[in-house]
Amino acid sequence: MPIPLVNSIASWFLKKRFHQIDLFLKYPNEVQNELILSHLIKAKDTQFGKEYGFNSITNYKTFAERIPVTNYESFKHLIERSRQGESNVFWPTPIKSFAKSSGTTNAKSKFIPVSTESLLNCHYAAGKDLLCMYLNNNPESQLFKGKSLRLGGSKELYKQNGTSFGDLSAILIDNMPFWAEFSSTPSNKVSLMSDWEYKMQAIVDETIKENVTSLAGVPSWMLVLLNNVLESTGKNHLLDIWPNLEVYFHGGVSFLPYVAQYKNIIPKHNFKYYEIYNASEGFFAIQDQNNSSDLLLMLDYGIFYEFIPMDTYGTKDEKIIRLSDVELHKNYAIIITTNAGLWRYKIGDTVRFTSLSPYRVKVSGRTKHHINAFGEELIIENAEEALKRVCQKTNAEIKEYTAAPIFMEGKEKGAHEWLIEFKKHPDNIDYFNELLDNALKALNSDYEAKRYNNMTLKKPKINIARTHLFYDWLKSNDKLGGQHKIPRLSNSRQYIDELLRLNA
Repeated sequence: MPIPLVNSIASWFLKKRFHQIDLFLKYPNEVQNELILSHLIKAKDTQFGKEYGFNSITNYKTFAERIPVTNYESFKHLIERSRQGESNVFWPTPIKSFAKSSGTTNAKSKFIPVSTESLLNCHYAAGKDLLCMYLNNNPESQLFKGKSLRLGGSKELYKQNGTSFGDLSAILIDNMPFWAEFSSTPSNKVSLMSDWEYKMQAIVDETIKENVTSLAGVPSWMLVLLNNVLESTGKNHLLDIWPNLEVYFHGGVSFLPYVAQYKNIIPKHNFKYYEIYNASEGFFAIQDQNNSSDLLLMLDYGIFYEFIPMDTYGTKDEKIIRLSDVELHKNYAIIITTNAGLWRYKIGDTVRFTSLSPYRVKVSGRTKHHINAFGEELIIENAEEALKRVCQKTNAEIKEYTAAPIFMEGKEKGAHEWLIEFKKHPDNIDYFNELLDNALKALNSDYEAKRYNNMTLKKPKINIARTHLFYDWLKSNDKLGGQHKIPRLSNSRQYIDELLRLNA
């Protein structure tokens, strides 16, 4: 298709879509209220809808009073029934796909429902909106003269009881219209390879022949790929390979640790970085301005938002508010109700609002301690259970510990660094480390994927802390006392670097 025609079609779609976006920019709370009432009407005859009397809920107050807040553990039994092929459990239209996501306390993996509505009106709609916003802000863009290098965590889809499950990226690729493949690289065949070692080389072999104008993917994985591209071609930077490269659409993990490395391999002063905020549960927000990491909360993708102020989270005074009641610069845990049948579902993320007109956010973290520097989503429950298993096998005892990422530098892969104060030392720390690594793989499928053949993460590094190190650190920070806890997992190296200096 000729480039002028492509740009004309994009321009037409842009104008049409911006009229819709303008509605939720001007009337955000009305759009959200209309959306939740629509969901209630649509799902009133589902088993979940009948149980909670959806047909008699006519306002937000009754909705909030009647329907309980859920998480994966409390909703899992309904999802499992749906996965077994049972229909009309929590959403009226058939759900044939489930996105396999990172684990929880009681499960190695989660299986998030993906309905036809969420696929079309959320995930795919967001992809089109992202391009619309970028083109609107950059009218001289030559994006459609080349292809987008997309990098997902794709694997093949697995069929079971008339439904399928796999990575969200695999579901998206499997349901894309045939023409979408022409504008992206690598091919669907390569994108869906399950062996990451072969897949990376196959992507390099395919993409270096293309005119790549944009990149899309998680920063940690993308950096591994791009370094492989440079190594395979012997070039110093990506513009020697793809001179028309103009934008990187990224999300999934914080981009901050990677900024310098990307600027080194893409030395172009007007190169653009666009951030997105999405998950298996839905697509939530998009960067809508050049040179700003604030994300516009998208209010018409079939997702109804509620929030828990983090200063009340998990306390007896915990309160839940809707979008109209949020305040600037406060941390909130997100609760979503979606067009895939998740009702008042806690996704575990926290955000803070940087603007209320329109509603723009920054992702501020997770509701629990975690490490997610490379998309591994290691949560405190994984760490505790893994250490427990290893201590049982090695007859060791742990007094205190903390862990943080070792960020990628150049072609060096990332890792997790642990600092452990033992009450009873293991006989062999290398064996302890090997067992810990294997236990984490067994407990967390995302960690396992990132560790596969050292593609993104190398084996953990363990430092042995001197006696009373953590006590001394708490004391030096005036944090002695029962209410102060050691930060077990952190996405930042602030704590572990302070402790390592004290340990020297």
